[in-house]
Amino acid sequence: MKQISYEQRLEAVLNVTEKHMSQQEAADLLGTARAQVQRWLKRYERFGAEGLLLRNGSYAGEFKINVIEYMHIHQLSISETAVIFGVPKDSTVGTWERIYLEKGRDALLIENRGKRNMTNEVKPKKAKTNRQAEEDLIAEVQRLRMENAYLKKLNALVLEKIQRENGKKQ
Repeated sequence: MKQISYEQRLEAVLNVTEKHMSQQEAADLLGTARAQVQRWLKRYERFGAEGLLLRNGSYAGEFKINVIEYMHIHQLSISETAVIFGVPKDSTVGTWERIYLEKGRDALLIENRGKRNMTNEVKPKKAKTNRQAEEDLIAEVQRLRMENAYLKKLNALVLEKIQRENGKKQ
C-alpha cells in the first residue's frame, strides 16, 4: 500500500467537502479506495485537519481496554471506534478486540512489540535414535515380514489340502 501524504489526504477531504466531489472521485484521484477517503472524512469531521495526521506510537494497556469496552458498550464498529479515539488504523482496534476476546482484558496490558528474545526460550530437541535401536527395528521388521510370508504360505497349503480332500469325497 502506498503512503499518502498529509497534504494529499487534506486535498481529498476538501475536494469532497468544499468542491462537492464524490468520495469515489476523490479516491480515484489519489489511487486509493473510497473507504479510505470515507475514514479521512470521519476523522476530519471529528478532529479537524489534525485528524488526518498519521500517528505511529504505542498505546497504554488501559487505553486499549477502554477503547474496546467503549466499543462494546456503545455497539460501535471498529472504524467508528478508531475515529472516536483517534487511532489511525482500524486494523489496530481490530487487533486489540481479537486479543481482548481470545485472551481476556489482561492480555492487552502486556507489551508485545518488537522481536521476541529467543535465547531464553527452550527449544525442543530432536530425540536422537542410536544406531543399535535402529538396527533392532530393522531386524524386527524383517522378522515380521518373514513370519507374515510363512503364515500366508501355510494358509495357502491348508486351503489346497482342504480342497483336495473335498474333491476326493465327492
